[in-house]
Amino acid sequence: MGKIPPFHVAIPVHDVQLARTFYRDVLGCPEGRSDTQWVDFDLYGHQFVIHYKPKSEEQTHTNAVDGHQVPVPHYGVVLEWEDWEILAEKLKAHNIDFVIEPYIRFEGQPGEQATMFFLDPCGNALEFKAFKDISQMFAT
Repeated sequence: MGKIPPFHVAIPVHDVQLARTFYRDVLGCPEGRSDTQWVDFDLYGHQFVIHYKPKSEEQTHTNAVDGHQVPVPHYGVVLEWEDWEILAEKLKAHNIDFVIEPYIRFEGQPGEQATMFFLDPCGNALEFKAFKDISQMFAT
């Protein structure tokens, strides 16, 4: 498998400044272009854009995965194992309230991975994961 090309994703936020501070200062994402209604970020080499959208009262849906309730939808990145560990410690130092604490999913099975879920300040669910063996990303 070759290098995965960068992706682009845009997510809704009801408070651009609050979300901007989180992605810049907590996650450490370099900021790119911006306007009053949106901000581009470099999320581990991917273009991640926050766009203003009025707050919704819609409930987050979940699906069961490996004994945990995974929020749907969610966004995130597959990191190198060491980068995932560094991010997990950084988030703990920022007292992030995890939806699913950092742990090893599918331990000892095909596709074993480190994963964690948390919400940004606008309620968007984020997942960051890593594989000890990246060739196992799509293992069944």
